[in-house]
Amino acid sequence: MQAIRHCGVCLAGGRSQSRTNFLQPGTNMAALRSVACVGFLRNAARVVGGSRSTRQGVAQLPVMVRKNWISFSVGGGLCSVPFSQQVESLSHESLIRRASSLVADSANTYLSQTTLALVDSLTQYSKALHTLIALQKRYMNSMGKITPAEEDSIWQVIIGQRVEVGDRLDECKRFEGNWMNAIHLCELAAEAAYSAGVEHASTTTRSNLQVAQSQVEQVRKLSLDAERKLAETKVEEIKRTAAFANAMERMTEDIPEAYLRED
Repeated sequence: MQAIRHCGVCLAGGRSQSRTNFLQPGTNMAALRSVACVGFLRNAARVVGGSRSTRQGVAQLPVMVRKNWISFSVGGGLCSVPFSQQVESLSHESLIRRASSLVADSANTYLSQTTLALVDSLTQYSKALHTLIALQKRYMNSMGKITPAEEDSIWQVIIGQRVEVGDRLDECKRFEGNWMNAIHLCELAAEAAYSAGVEHASTTTRSNLQVAQSQVEQVRKLSLDAERKLAETKVEEIKRTAAFANAMERMTEDIPEAYLRED
């Protein structure tokens, strides 16, 4: 009865504005309160004037429709207006599709990060190789033209650069292992998405796989080319070192013979 009296007050104060469009900005909130309470008052009047069976049925109303009534405060009053909750029916298939999409997104993120790490490590490895090649060529060109102290200093730099090349190679192998895991994971995720009916996630994942493999392949070619040039430089260094040693040996053999001729 308190609700009826309260809605009577709402009716008296808001009858003239009951037709106001409450979805428009600036609408008087008292009108919304009046509209809601008028509906409640009419329903209550029907129940009070109804039959005994109707009143008994109303006694169970809070239990049956409790989930379909939403209480909200409008202005200074509290009204209960029934709203039908449209809850989406989530089947097992829809949940599996959502899960497969999430797996594909995570696999793509993992692939992106591991690809970036591998490409960067291969690039740094190639740079270290080219630096070592330049140092060895400089040493070969300076054979017989520098002092033993200068030669030792050059060799110290070369040894340090060889250590860096080894460290870069180890880093490449470590990131390559992670990248291969990401490739395998993306293949499984694409397969799972396709089986679940999420074709767009499967297509996106397979496209990302092709892009990642292409990027890694390009950078890997550069590192392989640098390794080939380093191997060629080492062969040339061995040849020059052997030729220089033979020349020095001949010089040492010719010195006694010259002394003997002078005698």
